[in-house]
Amino acid sequence: MHSDLTNMERAEVLTAALPYIRKYSGKVIVVKYGGNAMINEQLKQQVMEDIVLLWLIGVQVVLIHGGGPEINDLMDRLGKKPEFVNGLRVTDKETMDIVQMVLAGKINKTLVNLLEMKGGKAVGLSGMDGRLLQCTMKDEHLGYVGEIQKVHINPVTDLLNNGYIPVVSTVGCDKSGNAYNINGDTAAAYIAGALGAETLIMMTDIAGILKNKDDPSTLIPEIALSELPTLYKTGIISGGMIPKVECCSTAISRGVKNVVIMDGRVPHSILMELLTDEGAGTRIAAAEKSFDDRQAGWE
Repeated sequence: MHSDLTNMERAEVLTAALPYIRKYSGKVIVVKYGGNAMINEQLKQQVMEDIVLLWLIGVQVVLIHGGGPEINDLMDRLGKKPEFVNGLRVTDKETMDIVQMVLAGKINKTLVNLLEMKGGKAVGLSGMDGRLLQCTMKDEHLGYVGEIQKVHINPVTDLLNNGYIPVVSTVGCDKSGNAYNINGDTAAAYIAGALGAETLIMMTDIAGILKNKDDPSTLIPEIALSELPTLYKTGIISGGMIPKVECCSTAISRGVKNVVIMDGRVPHSILMELLTDEGAGTRIAAAEKSFDDRQAGWE
């Protein structure tokens, strides 16, 4: 595909991206990554390339990851059956050990290593490091599932200030040192808020918010926060999309300028969203006027 472009076309692509590079350089972008984009090896490589490219043009990127499928896989091998209540994993002590091993160990270090192989500088953290995500038990029926009480953001900002890409696994702890499993979208919303991020990108396995959930061509490209109640009422936002959008609202209420829900299965969707006119996915912004007209040049 790349060879179809002439050198002139390549140069035009780069110059078209210039206003966007100027807009985001020096800004914080938080990427929440998981699900299908993480399981498919080729997509994983592309997501890492996108992140390193953004980092190289001066964007401060923070990568936050989950790892549900890999947790299920290890539980399966250990003969333990996953159980969910309203989309949240019931987490007993043994399951929590597995979650911590998979998220803070295997997946976190694999992603750090991939970013390094692509030419980036990355350091892995869990929400337990520096008490980044301090939490309490959300509901005793769920076991060790955490409700975030406080974000101690310094470990992340220290890494950003020293030129690293922080890679954060969503395991937190309480004041007594118990480890908790934290919903990845919620963790991303809180961390992005604490950083005052320009944009939080939520990579999912659907195109974004659709007027008709069975038709990808009915994607709604931009939504103001004030429009969300209507979309809930009319059922456009329903099912598994509800908690995702609630996390978007949380992020914006905590100081994030825009949140984008996008399809992580589309190659280079992060770059399409940040560096092109069209964008990718659905962008939710604090108010109608808070995002520039995408066609306009950036000041």
